[in-house]
Amino acid sequence: MLGRQPRRGGATLYIHGKVKTGRSTKALLRSVEPRQIVVIDHPDLDEMGAAGLIAAKVKAVINAAPTMTGKYPVQGPPMLFKAGIPIMQIQPEHFGMFSDGEEIAIDEQGIHTKRGRIGYTAFTEKSWRLLNEAAKNNLNGELSKFIDNTLYYAKKEKEFFIRPLPVPKLRTAIAGRHVVVVVRGSGYKEDLLTLHDYIQDYRPVLVGVDGGADALMESGYTPHAIIGDMDSVSDAALKSGAELIVHAYPDGRAPGMARIEAMGLKAKTVAAPGMSEDVAMLIAYEKNAELIVTVGTHTHLIDFLEKGRRGMASTMMVRMKIGSRLVDAKGVSRLYHRPVKLRSLWMIPAAGVFPLLMLGLIHPGLRHFAAVMWTFFKVRLL
Repeated sequence: MLGRQPRRGGATLYIHGKVKTGRSTKALLRSVEPRQIVVIDHPDLDEMGAAGLIAAKVKAVINAAPTMTGKYPVQGPPMLFKAGIPIMQIQPEHFGMFSDGEEIAIDEQGIHTKRGRIGYTAFTEKSWRLLNEAAKNNLNGELSKFIDNTLYYAKKEKEFFIRPLPVPKLRTAIAGRHVVVVVRGSGYKEDLLTLHDYIQDYRPVLVGVDGGADALMESGYTPHAIIGDMDSVSDAALKSGAELIVHAYPDGRAPGMARIEAMGLKAKTVAAPGMSEDVAMLIAYEKNAELIVTVGTHTHLIDFLEKGRRGMASTMMVRMKIGSRLVDAKGVSRLYHRPVKLRSLWMIPAAGVFPLLMLGLIHPGLRHFAAVMWTFFKVRLL
């Protein structure tokens, strides 16, 4: 039972539902059910996090971290507002007051749980607009810190990227082939759709980086390999038959291997600094891929800040190293939309008339009618 049952009478806000909690939004999205109220701990709610919550059809979002700090612009909140999903801001210490599966209710007086009432602040479109203006003014300072951090780690890690990456023997044949590396980043669905004909024609090796494997499966493809720390990829993708490669820390520790082993699966490990998408590109390069095409990868300041990265040292060095074989397809869907040509529209009525003509040739009744009409016109002309 709830600590206090809110009343509907006169209330302009009343939300009731079961709870799903998760410190990691992308991990929570693997098991959340439609119409649940999610409790997350997600500062600066990013576009991909919001897109996942919308796709999961959640009823409301309760955030124990600042939904937007104002450090840099984020587009997650307005996406939720547009989808009609409210955001409630709570204090960090209240995160533990929720239990998975319990029913809670939200009204203007607070959030009513079995442990009692919790106060909240509604994060509204007005809240977002004010913080977004502050974030725009703060962007130059964030960029300066980002560049400094990038240069610091580039100098620190350059020796690792200069020498060849030690890659174990893989069953996936890569040498001499095109490789498509898919990350579940902004615009990945549209870009994969645009690349459909290319994938059909060239039959490239399809590599999913963590949730990128699910992106491939959603688009009707089966990944040949999955690379990452295995924290955001679904069980279904891991069981798809793809070759599994766990991205380990430079010292060899591979936390993602625990999940693989718990599922009774096998995987190889590759130890490297940086992001898993960088490692995926390096593996394709070291295995002599003819061309490396990337989809949904992180390429600019906001991309990296939303990812929780304060620099892009590994990405910068990897792209410098493999640049001659790299084609970045991020945003390719926005580059060109083929217009429908008017001279091609004749095929639409033609396609409809053709079956009628064929029916007229083979149907006895229609053939008889046509013969009668022909005879009639001949008589009239004589």
